[in-house]
Amino acid sequence: MPRDPDRDPGLQPERTRLAWRRTTLSGTVAAVLAVKTALHGGVSAPGIIACALCCVLWLGFLGVAHRRIRALASSPGPAAFAPRHATAAVLYTTAMAVCGAALVL
Repeated sequence: MPRDPDRDPGLQPERTRLAWRRTTLSGTVAAVLAVKTALHGGVSAPGIIACALCCVLWLGFLGVAHRRIRALASSPGPAAFAPRHATAAVLYTTAMAVCGAALVL
């Protein structure tokens, strides 16, 4: 579907950038709380592994989010979000949720 050159995108790209930033901040808080929970009872091998896994997942999501924020900021009419990047964002988020649930239980 071709873009209409006369269409004003309004604030939609900015709102989307802000949503990605909020989601990244939420992921950061979740990763920090997961690390705190994993190390609460003292340092142990499973705790270190859980911390490392949460940090790797957070860094992966951060990379996907940063790529999208940069794409949204670079032009008034950014390209559609690539399916592989969307899939990666969903997988990182789901894996971090599973990791957090495992730490709580």
